[in-house]
Amino acid sequence: MLNISASISTNNKKMRGRLSTWLAKHKLAHRPLGFDYQGVETLQIKSRDWPSVAVAPYAYGSNYPRSQCAYDVAPGGALVSVYHLTRIQDDLDQPEELRIKVFVPREDPKIPSVFWIWKSADFQERESYDMSGITYENHPHLKRILMPDTWIGWPLRKDYIVPNSHELQDSLQVGTIVKNYCSNYFLILHQ
Repeated sequence: MLNISASISTNNKKMRGRLSTWLAKHKLAHRPLGFDYQGVETLQIKSRDWPSVAVAPYAYGSNYPRSQCAYDVAPGGALVSVYHLTRIQDDLDQPEELRIKVFVPREDPKIPSVFWIWKSADFQERESYDMSGITYENHPHLKRILMPDTWIGWPLRKDYIVPNSHELQDSLQVGTIVKNYCSNYFLILHQ
């Protein structure tokens, strides 16, 4: 008879990389998602577990957060914040990479900020907030970074509908700026 739990355990071990094994050994909550085509280990972390787990990759040596982004899984579905972490050392030929995905519900998308661990997460978390509406708790500067402060909604959500008033308002502002620039340039040329 096939032992299903042994089969699942074996598959789970195949999906575990070095960090996942280390996290499991220290009883830190996570779910291994396997490796991508380049061999980058991917982990899923719950939002509530992110502060305690985020310190582990830093202590493990992931000293450079290469990028952070967010995406919408499906209209009405979960939102995901993705951290691409890199371990850079002088004696390594190839930097070791790690990807961590934090899934949050669309109704209350809150994730603890890792600004306090990696300062370079500042603008990246702000952009994810601005475009996807994920709130990064305890972030010291969480405000819009790309869109005007008066913008309504989250442009990269799959269920986002562009309000006509913003398109008209923005196009009028851009038109005025271009007109003023061209007028000033023309005056400078003909002085």
